[in-house]
Amino acid sequence: MGMVNVHEAKTHFSKLVDRAHAGEEIIVAKSGKPWARLVPLAQPPEREPGRYAEEVPDSFFAPLPKDELERWHT
Repeated sequence: MGMVNVHEAKTHFSKLVDRAHAGEEIIVAKSGKPWARLVPLAQPPEREPGRYAEEVPDSFFAPLPKDELERWHT
């Protein structure tokens, strides 16, 4: 874990973001006191494309039921 002051964080923000993305936790200090934390985001789950790998069924194009359509408009 590294601690940097606000001025250094502004000056080297891109490098700090790269370090955080690599897994390091960066603490940003203001007047010598910890003020904020820069951490990597959790990776989103992998999507598996091709739900309909062979052919899209006709039911895919069928109108939605009325109650479901109403939920989209509330």
